[in-house]
Amino acid sequence: MLDITNLSVRFGNKELLHNITLHVADGARHLLAGHNGSGKSTLVATISGTPDYTITSGKIMFNGTDITNESATFRALNGLFVGTQNVPEIPGLTIISLLKHSCSAIAHFTTGKDLSMAEFLEKLEQARTQLNIPREWLNRSVNVGFSGGERKRIMLLRLLLSNPKMAILDEPDSGADIKTQKLIADTIQQMKDTTFLFISHQPNFTDMIAPDTITTISEGKII
Repeated sequence: MLDITNLSVRFGNKELLHNITLHVADGARHLLAGHNGSGKSTLVATISGTPDYTITSGKIMFNGTDITNESATFRALNGLFVGTQNVPEIPGLTIISLLKHSCSAIAHFTTGKDLSMAEFLEKLEQARTQLNIPREWLNRSVNVGFSGGERKRIMLLRLLLSNPKMAILDEPDSGADIKTQKLIADTIQQMKDTTFLFISHQPNFTDMIAPDTITTISEGKII
């Protein structure tokens, strides 16, 4: 699903990733391990298409398509979901509006048809119920006034509605209580058609997911 070959990345004048080669199999539950500052989040940001990082060499293939120089939008529409550690607050944009626009964009890109409001609301209700998210949250601004654990549940709501080919989750357990961590792990296990690459420093959380592959990064290199 993801095939990275000889990838080197810099931020400004500093090279942060050095000749990274990483293969994530279709359907995998793949753990990306390493100490803080080792380059894990830089790799995630580069895969997602964050323009702050410059690729100096190498290639990123996603589901058979070369996305090395593609935009973040292109990657998302083609089925790549990224859950970052720190999602910004967006005052004035409600959660339901964000979800509707995202789902509509994905549906139109993949099927060429518009997503009806009835179909969207049906999917939203199923996902909201599964995650035990109160309806009143949907009319609140994105992440404004939410706790860390509540933000993780909103991320899971986006994940379920997007139903991506692959999800990259950067420390999804960070700031979440044990109950929310279990909900995250259960959701990952239930999404059989989605490949997962995730970062975590907590053994109890990773044990719940039981990754089939572990790759470790240190000082910007695979070890």
